[in-house]
Amino acid sequence: MINSTTKLVGLLGHPIKQSFSPSIHNYLFKKYNQNNIYCCFDVKESDLEEAVKSIKTLNMVGCNVTIPHKVDVMKFLEDIDKNARLIGAVNTIKNDGGFLIGYNTDGLGFVKSIIDKGYDLNNKKIMIIGAGGSSRSIAVQLASNNVKSIEIRNRSIQKAMEISEIIRENFKITSTYSNNPIDKNDIEDIDILINTTPVGMESNECPIDESIRVKGDLLVCDIVYKPQNTSFIKWAKLNNLDVVYGIDMLINQGLEAFYIWTGVKPSKEDELYLKELYYNQVD
Repeated sequence: MINSTTKLVGLLGHPIKQSFSPSIHNYLFKKYNQNNIYCCFDVKESDLEEAVKSIKTLNMVGCNVTIPHKVDVMKFLEDIDKNARLIGAVNTIKNDGGFLIGYNTDGLGFVKSIIDKGYDLNNKKIMIIGAGGSSRSIAVQLASNNVKSIEIRNRSIQKAMEISEIIRENFKITSTYSNNPIDKNDIEDIDILINTTPVGMESNECPIDESIRVKGDLLVCDIVYKPQNTSFIKWAKLNNLDVVYGIDMLINQGLEAFYIWTGVKPSKEDELYLKELYYNQVD
């Protein structure tokens, strides 16, 4: 029940109409008796500073941050967690008595979704499509899990170079970057291919050439979760490749954010329930 002591938690992003985050957090708040409510706020880049200030003004518990604000939001915070600072992106903000602290749970959520499938990351060769905040977080977390190499593919070579430099400077693994289109030879030389761009979000677009045909044990991962079967995932299935869906990462990173705000650790049953809830909504 919403009453005079209910506190607000939100999502800052643009666009946000497709977000499943309210379903995640309002379920968790109710189950664990947290008198909070989660809402989405469509915030343009020009309004981001004012939106962040409102976290203090409204005495909010905190916020999630999504595309395209994960990097720019950092300059409006009082402190940033060590891991988020290394990544260079924030997806979770905690309001600690008017002191805003930034965290990043994207990479943790993504890696957990792979490990949950029983997949061993050790010594694997990775290619990541995109160079935004999610790409940074995922690259750093993968590097922390002893992968062999990480290549960043992105239209903006500067952003891809920045992520590769972060990896090379902080981890003893190979990291390269390119803005070349991905071809068959690229794909057959790697173990995991990850889309971290919004390409395919509520559209039929695909981040690679769908006519490419490959064979092997490649794992294909998409962080886009709506639709569940993006064109990228459909391409992978057409090639009989194993996949990790975007909803897995979203739920896992959301559970970690909930813990940051409340100190309550959700259960495995919560994770399974939320996945079932999502499947019921998209069916």
